[in-house]
Amino acid sequence: MSGGAPGATVWLTGLPSAGKTTIAYDAAAALRSAGHRVQVLDGDELRAHLTPGLGFSREDRDANVARVGYVAQLLASHGVTVLVPVIAPYADARAAVRERHATAGTPYVEVHVATPVEVCATRDVKGLYARQARGEISGLTGVDDPYEPPAAPDLRLPAHEQSRTESARSLVALLRRKGLA
Repeated sequence: MSGGAPGATVWLTGLPSAGKTTIAYDAAAALRSAGHRVQVLDGDELRAHLTPGLGFSREDRDANVARVGYVAQLLASHGVTVLVPVIAPYADARAAVRERHATAGTPYVEVHVATPVEVCATRDVKGLYARQARGEISGLTGVDDPYEPPAAPDLRLPAHEQSRTESARSLVALLRRKGLA
């Protein structure tokens, strides 16, 4: 591990297709190249492997966030920088994850990938917005299901106004300022 930086959880929250995962993987590559132990806990992969039985009700979303937060805190407590690109639409669920980290003495950083829904719908990486518009799905975060943006994140990235590289650099720079990279 470079410079003896402790592990930390870096939670990237935002709407579907906001750029969370792309930024997380770019930041992870930069951190790895600097000698840090890094793990990305991708929300889509975790739903497939860790929480496959959960749906998208409020209760299931909260359970998913709690489980992912637990795994992130566990890894971070062992010196890993854990990047977590997960929508986590509800402020209270994110606050509970932050509190778990605080109680354990594990650094936690919240990053809001603040791409507007109109831009996300245009990107529509997984075709969710198109499917919702056709009436094939409902409960799409930010469209017909709530998204509560963080009131005071550690970093707010206007990912629609800057490149993925600029967003990842901003994130890594924040971690350096906090002594976490």
